[in-house]
Amino acid sequence: MSLDKKDKVLIHALQRNARLSNSALAHMTNLSDTPCLRRVKKLEQEGVIQGYHAALNRKALGLAVLVYAFVRLNENSATAADSFEQHVASLDHVLSCSVISGSYDYLLEVVAHDLEHYEFFLKHRLATHQHVTSVESTIVLKQTFTRRTLPI
Repeated sequence: MSLDKKDKVLIHALQRNARLSNSALAHMTNLSDTPCLRRVKKLEQEGVIQGYHAALNRKALGLAVLVYAFVRLNENSATAADSFEQHVASLDHVLSCSVISGSYDYLLEVVAHDLEHYEFFLKHRLATHQHVTSVESTIVLKQTFTRRTLPI
């Protein structure tokens, strides 16, 4: 999809504040309300805008530990990958799952209440999957920033 300047203004504004009214968006793009709403709906239908979410403070919710877990599977097959991906998608504490190159197959971003909680998660939820050979965990000591907006 080719985005014009008005589309980019809309996307930029909605990334920063998804609660902006259609009227406010229309004002920012020098459009009337109806054409502005049509543009937003088109961006949603074409999958550019995938949803609207509240940004939450994980520490305020008792999820003080952030871990990057590097996972190696015991076989490199579509069946093993599908099985593993379905498994981790069902685990609420896994925020993201990426297929990576190198000596590991996956990189997971995991949150936990504390180190004991992560240890339990690792031993009883993640490492018990039939295709997991090894997991190497990197504990984040301090996260300096998280960017949730894409450069438009």
